[in-house]
Amino acid sequence: MKTITRVMAVFAALAALVSCNREPSFWLGADLGWITEYEAYGHKFYNKDGVEMECTALMKELGLNAVRHRVWVDPSAHGGWCSKEDLLVKCQRAKALDMAIMVDFHYSDWWADPQKQNIPASWSGHSYEQMKEDLAAHTIEVLTYLKDNGIEPKWIQVGNETRNGFLWTVESNEYGWPKLDENGNTTIIESMGHVDRNPEQYAGLFAAGYDACKQVFPDAIVMVHLDNGFDRDLYDYNLVVLKAGGAKLDMIGMSLYPYWAMDGGFRDDAETTIKDCLENIAYVSDKFGCEVMIVETGFYVDESRPEVLEEGRRQLAWVIRDCMAGEDGLSKGRCKGVFYWEPECRPSQYKLGAFTEDGRPTVIMEAFSDWSE
Repeated sequence: MKTITRVMAVFAALAALVSCNREPSFWLGADLGWITEYEAYGHKFYNKDGVEMECTALMKELGLNAVRHRVWVDPSAHGGWCSKEDLLVKCQRAKALDMAIMVDFHYSDWWADPQKQNIPASWSGHSYEQMKEDLAAHTIEVLTYLKDNGIEPKWIQVGNETRNGFLWTVESNEYGWPKLDENGNTTIIESMGHVDRNPEQYAGLFAAGYDACKQVFPDAIVMVHLDNGFDRDLYDYNLVVLKAGGAKLDMIGMSLYPYWAMDGGFRDDAETTIKDCLENIAYVSDKFGCEVMIVETGFYVDESRPEVLEEGRRQLAWVIRDCMAGEDGLSKGRCKGVFYWEPECRPSQYKLGAFTEDGRPTVIMEAFSDWSE
């Protein structure tokens, strides 16, 4: 009886995913920005039956209905991956599978995250007004390129994990990673869009990005993306800065990584991290008047310890289940989707993916098709 009840609950939830106009009412997605690079290196992916599959199609088979792809300004020094041309290739695969698309603008020549938001080399030294023009021109160029090739993103991120703002540069080593002093701190050498040093410019740059997105795709959902979804104070501070500066946003994107929260000493355990994030979703949605989406999450993979993989599946299922529970959940129905960051990664490259070393989905991915308890 318990098994039958569980199956019925899953089918009911699956039915709820699709609204009367046939568009899903809840989005289950993955960031797959590495797939073309992986393919170039000869990596292969397999479903649970051992059948080799293209990675995007495999995600569809696993129950996902959306993808997220990043774009860098000039990645020529990093193999050209995540250029607008590479972005188009990946988006075309998603479109062919009828999967919704999120475009993640990093506004950097390489990775942008809370530790570094390095200004593109060709924009460095520009005035604030010129940098707004640079940002808008790049945004319009990329989106117009997608539009001319038949791609229409449903969501667009203006910046990636902009906890500290974006378009500010830190001193970096020869490989592009931030140099750390003896206390583990970075040295900011250009602070144009830093949220603490230049809050009005951060808001103005975001506004320029928002307007550029709407110029090409008026119906796209444009979002801000911050990390540490469990940290209410972070969202209060950053989003108030944006609002005070006149910036508009349609949605709030969050990152949720229990592993990094514990590793950084922000939270003691995964359960508290997840609970705080779910409650924060409801809080920021009410305060700032827009819906929320978890655009990045991930759970620890250790192939030698099945109990660790099962715990990751259980935690991901909890997040999805709560976000789909409407007013009965901690998130109060304000979260419209959950995206896993680079699940296809091999554990030897990135320990919070959700695949095995030989390219097969672990039990963690089962949460996307069965999120019952």
